[in-house]
Amino acid sequence: MFEQLINKLQDPKQTYITLETTPKHDADFIPVIDTIEKLGIAEKVDGFSTTDNPLAKLKFNAIIAAMLLQQRFDKPVLATMSMRDRNKIALQSDLLGANGIDVRAILALTGDPAKISDQPAAKGVFESDSTMLLDIIKCFNAGIDYAGREFGIKPRPVYPFAVSNAFAKNPKTLLKKFTKKLEHGALGIITQPVFDTQNALELLEHFEEAKKMSGNRKGTLILGIFPITRLRTAQFLASHVPGIHVPKNWIDTLYDAHAKGEKEEEKRGLALSRELFEAIKSIHPKIHMMTANRFSLAKELLTP
Repeated sequence: MFEQLINKLQDPKQTYITLETTPKHDADFIPVIDTIEKLGIAEKVDGFSTTDNPLAKLKFNAIIAAMLLQQRFDKPVLATMSMRDRNKIALQSDLLGANGIDVRAILALTGDPAKISDQPAAKGVFESDSTMLLDIIKCFNAGIDYAGREFGIKPRPVYPFAVSNAFAKNPKTLLKKFTKKLEHGALGIITQPVFDTQNALELLEHFEEAKKMSGNRKGTLILGIFPITRLRTAQFLASHVPGIHVPKNWIDTLYDAHAKGEKEEEKRGLALSRELFEAIKSIHPKIHMMTANRFSLAKELLTP
């Protein structure tokens, strides 16, 4: 199933869509899977991802969640692994375990700082940034661990993914980050949400340059989409989240709709999100959808 996902990712003529899922602060991930099944979303996407304790908040394990999703829908899942919570021993141990249960698409993430955690006095590990995990995956794919020791039973192929900001005041910053992650072997780089086609086109331009600089011709950019249906969400993202640019016309449209009531606000926000989704799909049909588990929004966008 992973080979088919990568083939779709790397074929410029094919549509590739994955959907982010966020495990909850619960001892069971099945209710989230049941919701996805009830809405019939699995038939509309090529795969899923599972987040790994985002914002340093305690959640159900991302690797086990990925396994459960794969078992239910027979579709590949990108399991996020954060450098914040693991040293190189734990990273490799988790990768071996994931390999044994056929979770083999890994989204390498540095991770949010531990100081914002909901766990008292939690400390981050951060032996390195996410490129160390990409290098570890390279070693695993060569049949050795990070120390160069051969495995008795070699891991099955692991498929590395990474993340990037969608916006920077200095475009060279994005180019540098793209290049670095491609140099370390990322097959796909998922951006934070984009909200206009000009932003998407600029990212694609920088990415093509990064591919030439890195020598990684197989790397593919995956554009993040986050449907917004509330003014407060748009304003929060615009004001507080680095690496994301929410255009003024989105803020203005939602502001006008907000004055007319919640239903109008949601209607206009959904219309903007659908228009963007279709435009991005026509420009570059490699999309990662993020809805903060509001899967009904994903269904709205994915249903013609």
